[in-house]
Amino acid sequence: MSAFIEVKNLSVDFDGKFVLQNVNLTVDEGEVIGILGKSGAGKTILMHVLRGTEAIGNVTGQVLYNVARCECCHHVEFPSMVGKKCNCGCNGKYEPFSVDFATADLHDESRKDVTRRISIMIQRTFALYGDDSVLTNILNALNEVGYKGTDTIKKAADLLEEVNVSHRMLHIARELSGGEKQRVVLARQLVKEPLLLLADEPTGTLDPMNADLVHKILTKAVETRGMTMIITSHWPDVILELAHKAILLDEGKVIGMGDPKTIVDQFMEGYTEIVTEKPKEFGEPIIKVEHLTKKYVSVDRGVVRAVDDISFEVYEREIFGLIGESGAGKTTTSKILIGVVPPTSGEVLVRVGEEWVDMTVPGVDNKGRATKYMGILYQEYCLYPHSTVIENLTESISLDLPYELGVRKAIQTLKVAGFTEEGAKSILNKQTFELSEGERHRVAMAQVLMKEPNIVIMDEPTGTMDPLTRASVTNSILNAREKLGETFVIVSHDMDFVHEVCDRVAYIKGGKIEAIGDPHDIVPKLMKDERPSEKKPASKDEKEKKAAKDDKTAKDEKKSKSKTTEKTAAKTTVKTTSKATSKTTKTTAKSASKTDASKKADLSKAEEKAAEKENIEINTDGGCV
Repeated sequence: MSAFIEVKNLSVDFDGKFVLQNVNLTVDEGEVIGILGKSGAGKTILMHVLRGTEAIGNVTGQVLYNVARCECCHHVEFPSMVGKKCNCGCNGKYEPFSVDFATADLHDESRKDVTRRISIMIQRTFALYGDDSVLTNILNALNEVGYKGTDTIKKAADLLEEVNVSHRMLHIARELSGGEKQRVVLARQLVKEPLLLLADEPTGTLDPMNADLVHKILTKAVETRGMTMIITSHWPDVILELAHKAILLDEGKVIGMGDPKTIVDQFMEGYTEIVTEKPKEFGEPIIKVEHLTKKYVSVDRGVVRAVDDISFEVYEREIFGLIGESGAGKTTTSKILIGVVPPTSGEVLVRVGEEWVDMTVPGVDNKGRATKYMGILYQEYCLYPHSTVIENLTESISLDLPYELGVRKAIQTLKVAGFTEEGAKSILNKQTFELSEGERHRVAMAQVLMKEPNIVIMDEPTGTMDPLTRASVTNSILNAREKLGETFVIVSHDMDFVHEVCDRVAYIKGGKIEAIGDPHDIVPKLMKDERPSEKKPASKDEKEKKAAKDDKTAKDEKKSKSKTTEKTAAKTTVKTTSKATSKTTKTTAKSASKTDASKKADLSKAEEKAAEKENIEINTDGGCV
């Protein structure tokens, strides 16, 4: 049987300048070929020639595709399908067929039959409908290839699940991260059910964690779909990880071909040191806080600096904790982060896709762009008790999805929140009051995740929970980070929970950040500050002074009892006198009341002036901020 692709003596030049020279290559069906080379070696040009949808310079040689083509409908499959019945049900049979991309006209129908089964991921290009949702992008791709199935939405959801981005299906495409965009691009290309996927530097601009994720998805797609893949990279590790066979290009010529390890070693000859970027535990910063301040004018306490000139960053996929005593400013900080409370001064930036949004600027086109990708779960979360779980996860939060897709998404999200698939299915039609406390908390977590936030803020998520329920919440958070790539900011007093779940914590005291770092380093500082100071044992002199004081107290109590007896004896006389002076007392009380009201009015005016002067709010409840 012939190879799927045969490249023979391929040369490409632009006005006499050769970018490929006498390239020879064979590719079998289901094989992964890695093309390694420095920038400018000719890797991308070779990929575009193999794609065959546009004219690339002056091409000589042969680029043969050997396929099986249906005699009736011209549907194309791998050459191993020759002699078998067509997949489309037209009763036709697959016949051997070859087309040469080097000589066939671009508009040749037989050439188009083959190019319909070729997909490409182009270097540094995210070919998406930027203003449409992720789901719409996939539905558009299905429409473009003429998908005729009755289960279009299910097909789109399947594709998004395959590339691990189903938790972003409602997001606007332009507001995704680079890694997420690349996965959506891959899903759009998989719509074509390709025989060949051309991946040109698919992870060259991604951080190591996202790159690793894309590599795994590509490997799985090749294995499950049986497709062929040709991938280019200037990173040796990518070729070692993905390729069955590798070729080394240098200045347009193939200077090596064979086992990936051998080719990588050849590529690295002359290098004394391989410089590789260490894998990052987290992604890039997703929240930036600079010199954040929040002041209140309180009736009880005057000007209060609830948040006092704090700065910190939170990284993508990080679980970041805010710890400190009650009233330290943790909850106020979390509310400013999500845009519920405006700051007095300072800057809060939240990254949406590749852009930074200023959370201090109100409006749908300003902080509103970020808040729709942020979720918050309060300690006193609210579920509708007489609604079912599926209703709480869809209708109750105004999530407008077809019922079938809503159920599917609910089950996926409940699994992330800690349910098994069977457990998730079993509770969908239960009313929430029928669930245990731990189950309700996991449903509340799923409710937040259903809206596909990039950032989740949690205020005291464990509260007064028992250890078993707390363990389920911990697992839900860690699972959401692992499966969905969520970033968490958690306010908590539960130091055991903080140790279990947080990557870093900020210790806030009196509105200021005292320290930021690993919980195992920072929590002891908090515990030390909160621990009451120990009293030294009393000295001999102190003991004698205490004894004398106690003796004096006893004598005073004796005198007090004597005076009480005298007061009782005189009570009748006082009562009579009291009636006589009652009128005068009431008049005096009224006068005092007016004086107090006047003082309060003066205080209120003073507060308003202070508030106006410092551009801060008046907090009339007198509570902690």
